[in-house]
Amino acid sequence: MFNVIRVPLSSLATATALLCTLTACSALDSAVSGDKVDYRTAKTKATPLEVPPDLTQLAVDPRYAPTAGVISAAQLQAPGVAASAPVTNQVAPTALGDVRLERQGNLRFLSTNIPTDQLWPQLQEFWKERGLALTVDQPDVGVMETVWAENRAKLSDDIIRKTIGKVFDSLYDTGERDKYRTRVERSERGTDIYISHRGMEEVYSSQLKDQTTWKPRPSDPTLEGEMLSRLMIKLGAKAEVAKAAMAQAAATSTASTAARARTLTGRPAATLQLDESFDRAWRRVGLALDRSGFTVEDRDRAQGLYFVRYVDPAQAGKEEPGFFARLFTDAKLSGPIRYRVNVKAEGEVSTVSVYDAKGQPENGDAGQRIVKLLVDDLK
Repeated sequence: MFNVIRVPLSSLATATALLCTLTACSALDSAVSGDKVDYRTAKTKATPLEVPPDLTQLAVDPRYAPTAGVISAAQLQAPGVAASAPVTNQVAPTALGDVRLERQGNLRFLSTNIPTDQLWPQLQEFWKERGLALTVDQPDVGVMETVWAENRAKLSDDIIRKTIGKVFDSLYDTGERDKYRTRVERSERGTDIYISHRGMEEVYSSQLKDQTTWKPRPSDPTLEGEMLSRLMIKLGAKAEVAKAAMAQAAATSTASTAARARTLTGRPAATLQLDESFDRAWRRVGLALDRSGFTVEDRDRAQGLYFVRYVDPAQAGKEEPGFFARLFTDAKLSGPIRYRVNVKAEGEVSTVSVYDAKGQPENGDAGQRIVKLLVDDLK
């Protein structure tokens, strides 16, 4: 998608005048870091103050260093007590636990032994550091979801962009928006972490190209992998280890053939068949639900059930990204309809069937559309 530059004609003269003034200053700017993903605003980043070369940093008096735990006034007078004060209820980043990248065919996720109560704040901080606020934050369900945001790293980096962008940065737009969902599940090893991506793109809605609208675009596994790699580093893995793991996973995914999914007929409920065992099918269906925009309210792995909310995707794209909270809301209905997606093992393959909120087979138009969405992502 090419970059869209929205410059009102009335502002063109002003922008041209400022271009000459700012060109000299722009030459002194440092090179861009080259990150593939950057959802932070384009405001100038503040740099910490540095000690001038002719001065030395003042020594820190340990008597005034912050202490943790319980300490008496008599102990406070003793030299070096601040350094030896007991520290309680503190978790060091290097002690967060082991984290590794797991891959099953084209499916990638993180597996760690970090307890959920320690992991959840780390996930919240991770997305905050990316510049993405959370619209869904439900530790009881194990789901968090970010706002729709523009990847600023995709903007052009030419001299005009660097110069005019200092004043009129809001005029530049990639025409794309991204959203991420993080799902956490307990496993035998500890905790599994899945990250799924959803995208929207701005397209012309008229032949004269004077009006635009937003429509869904395919999920990007590359962006999912990038976020998984960064999360590995956040949870304590070394950068070179995370990079090597993602490279190996990408090579394995390219070489492997994804399991096929197909729609089954003649069943009471709308059903698809997946050439996977139950364990792998459960993981892949969960990720497919996240990518397809379903809201997973609850799940029961023992019964193979996902409890989801779903609205006809034909309603998507009728609002701008700033109003995406209503993207998947049907005006004809009082609210989203709830369904049950059942994953069941049948020999060496698995079936995925759709039921209504009461557990009755759903084989109508909605059930068939849900199955089609899942097949498109799973095949």
